[in-house]
Amino acid sequence: MKRLGQHPTRILAILAVTALVANATIAFAEAASRGVSFGAPVFVETPSPEPSPTPTASASPTPSPPAEPTASSTPATSPTPSDPVPSSPTPAPTPTVTPSPVPSAAPQPALALSVQGNALLDSSGRVVDIHGVNYAGTEYACIQGSGIFGGPTDSAAVRAIASWRVNAVRVPMNEDCWLAINDSPPAYSGTNYQQALVNYVNLLNQNGLYAILDLHWNAPGTTKATSQQAMADRDHSVTFWSQVASTFKGNNRVIFEAYNEPHPDSQRDSVAAWTCWRDGGTCAGVTFEAAGMQEIVSAIRATGATNVIALGGVGWSNTLTQWLTYKPADPLNNLVAAWHVYSWNGCSNVTCFNNTVAPVAAAVPVIATEIGAENCDATFMNALMNWLDTNGDGYAAWTWNRWGTSCFSISLIADWDGTGTQFGEIYKMHLALLP
Repeated sequence: MKRLGQHPTRILAILAVTALVANATIAFAEAASRGVSFGAPVFVETPSPEPSPTPTASASPTPSPPAEPTASSTPATSPTPSDPVPSSPTPAPTPTVTPSPVPSAAPQPALALSVQGNALLDSSGRVVDIHGVNYAGTEYACIQGSGIFGGPTDSAAVRAIASWRVNAVRVPMNEDCWLAINDSPPAYSGTNYQQALVNYVNLLNQNGLYAILDLHWNAPGTTKATSQQAMADRDHSVTFWSQVASTFKGNNRVIFEAYNEPHPDSQRDSVAAWTCWRDGGTCAGVTFEAAGMQEIVSAIRATGATNVIALGGVGWSNTLTQWLTYKPADPLNNLVAAWHVYSWNGCSNVTCFNNTVAPVAAAVPVIATEIGAENCDATFMNALMNWLDTNGDGYAAWTWNRWGTSCFSISLIADWDGTGTQFGEIYKMHLALLP
């Protein structure tokens, strides 16, 4: 989940050293991380960086937490430091009358989704444009033994997300934690992990928000799932989706995103890459037997689940050029194209959008399930979102996490109450101006 571009290894190394110094100072001051109690003070484990594929002009992976995320070092339940004791008594303030707040309407539950042509409709027949955020943590916290989520999951936290006029939350998942395999920590795996996700999805839905569940971290065989791979693995990923689909079938307010950022054949936009993407098996650039999109779609449908399924293209999901050609068969025709686009991607300008994404969007719904920019680039972000709005496509910004306020962090928030960072304010303002 780190960015490609300008020397990512060097950047992560600098950030890691900085984080170690900072963590040494705060480790004894904080008793919990992401709501998890610790014994003797220890350093908080930094989410493992994703493997660094050879950079190309066409793609890059999901951004990673810069060193130690603020979210994990400062849990929502940590006590707030008390104010300094004044040296002399402070006069009592003059009482003021506070007007009673105007009651707001209770949130309406989200309605079931389905695909009709190139539109996403709810059960009342209205077109739904996804305007979401990513909430990272459930892909890494569990496998690292620090919890399940990357921050709070209570009603107040969900209402803070919804206050931005967001209507969807993308939740990355870890197959080892769901399946309780490969020595994943028992406290955060299996039924504990599953029930926590069910509870969170239910809370989102009750507050009018859709959930997008994506398989984010995986690994074949007995290898622990501590990062994302070039493809889903045939050893576990099909079983993972069979179980997830069985759990959430009947709740069509949940979208299944089959795999985060496939990039077989060394990120190329090639016949080999797209064939692997659809069919799996032995593939160039993949060190294990890959699970293709067709077998994942078939596994989901075999459970009786009718949920919308989102399929990200090759090249870290930035490439959709042959998505329609290799589109898997779905008896329900309930597929959407997932697309990832950041300011440093190869396809990051309107010309490329028109040439490669628009033809897909004319046939099926497109949801850009990750968007973001370096340097708080408002020009790029607004051009991208305006293009998506004009074409009736959805999007979800990376990321609703407290990973720092610098533009490099690509964090939307400075606080769980919804206080935006400079980057976050770009997204918040755009949503506020939508009809």
